[in-house]
Amino acid sequence: MTTQTTARTARMKNPAMVLPDAMKGIQAVYQAVHRGGVPQRTMELVHLRASQINGCSACVFGGVAGAKKAGETDERLHAVAAWREAPFFSEEERAALALTEAATRIADRSGQAVPDDVWDAATDHFTEEQLSAIILMISLTNFFNRINTTIQEPAGATWG
Repeated sequence: MTTQTTARTARMKNPAMVLPDAMKGIQAVYQAVHRGGVPQRTMELVHLRASQINGCSACVFGGVAGAKKAGETDERLHAVAAWREAPFFSEEERAALALTEAATRIADRSGQAVPDDVWDAATDHFTEEQLSAIILMISLTNFFNRINTTIQEPAGATWG
């Protein structure tokens, strides 16, 4: 059986690149996030998991590349979608991934978007500054997932 793929192009340029000042603000937030004291590998896992949930192929593709650049292993990358069952993740990473899932899937539950037990586990492992960085990374990832899925940005595309 042969699988045929067709090259797809985005519906339009990325809106963050179309509006002249948008990327400046986004880049400033990213810089702050990366100074938040969370290990880069954890931040890459957060980005990858939110992108998987949202079905953003461009961000999953970029997330795997970024994680590998940060030293992530194939073994762990293959298990991110099943992190609860996989033995490869630390308690800190599990807390970050649980927070990522809750904050990304806010429409999936009524009441508290992020349940107290998820929040409490995160606060057990991260300082307020680190939590701020993780929450902002989750938000930025969801932001770009929504842009990319709307304009149908293909995996592997470069902005410009």
